[in-house]
Amino acid sequence: MMRTNRQSIKINLTMLKQFFIICSGSDTDILNDCSIGEQNKYAGVGATVFFTAVMAFIASSYALYTVFDNLLTSIFFGIIWGLLIFNLDRYIVSTIKKRDNFIDEIIQATPRLLLAVIIAIVIAKPLELKIFEKEINQVLLEQKNDFTLANKDQIAQQYTPKIETLNNEILALQNQIDTKEAEVNDLYSTYIAEAEGREGTLLLGKGPVYKEKREKHDSVLAELQQLKIENKEKIVSTEAQIAKLENEYETQVVTSQPIIDNFDGLMARVNALSELPWLPSFFIFLLFLAIETSPIFAKLISPKGEYDIKLNDNESELENWAQQNSYQRDVLLNADNVINDRVYGDISTEEELYAYKKKMASELMKKQQDAFYEKQARIL
Repeated sequence: MMRTNRQSIKINLTMLKQFFIICSGSDTDILNDCSIGEQNKYAGVGATVFFTAVMAFIASSYALYTVFDNLLTSIFFGIIWGLLIFNLDRYIVSTIKKRDNFIDEIIQATPRLLLAVIIAIVIAKPLELKIFEKEINQVLLEQKNDFTLANKDQIAQQYTPKIETLNNEILALQNQIDTKEAEVNDLYSTYIAEAEGREGTLLLGKGPVYKEKREKHDSVLAELQQLKIENKEKIVSTEAQIAKLENEYETQVVTSQPIIDNFDGLMARVNALSELPWLPSFFIFLLFLAIETSPIFAKLISPKGEYDIKLNDNESELENWAQQNSYQRDVLLNADNVINDRVYGDISTEEELYAYKKKMASELMKKQQDAFYEKQARIL
């Protein structure tokens, strides 16, 4: 039983190693004839490529979830993105070949390193958003509060001048009433003082002067009462306009608030992340950069192995075979041209062929002349 389990585990490990070798983009036919150590080296490279693609899938799925807010859609596009990163990494690793000159290897790896840096940035950024999600939410909350206050101020700028104008109109109407009341009170004091003999004619009693001042007071009092009625109606109407403007203001604030509340998309989170201390994000980026570039540097710094030697041997054999075929085709073409020249040269001196070709040319010219004559006759 134990032996069966060991065999099963060994088979599974062999299959897993073979899968990682395929992920490395190496030639499996050549690698199968290499040593176990060489196979394990490329299996490690393939494992790095595979798990980088897994991290790319997780990162892109989270980033897309913040955009689409739909789990299935995010997973679907995350799988596509993970496969794309897997294919790019596999291509980058598989196209780096050991050469006899280290400078040539550096030149060969430079564009691939630049591509690896770009991939590392794309993978690391969404994971940074997830790792620092709580801190980002705090930054977004502060920004939303600032946006809310700024939004209220901007909307208020549309309504505050109108409301202040209407309030000034109400104040002006009330001042008219107050002014008229003060005038009525002064007239009242005047005719009372006249009746008591303290002012005016200084005669006690209600004489002609008293009646004149009383009539003037009553007339202004009637004007005051009419003014109160008219201004009260105007004040009520103005207050209704103010209430309407205040309601419109509140409606706009409530309507625009959901837009501020939903200010937590991908771009907003990336901007919020940029406001946090840069060092933690930089270390996360370095981690993914190391993961992404490790297969490339592993190939650059490692000596030429058994797989590289056999691969170069196969490529050299193929190149030599192609050169031999090209040379043979060129020789065959030259020989064929020489033979054709000799054959056609010998034929050109034969009198029988000359007489036959002359006869055919003569008949052709006769037919052309007959056709030309018939055409001219039809025209005439």
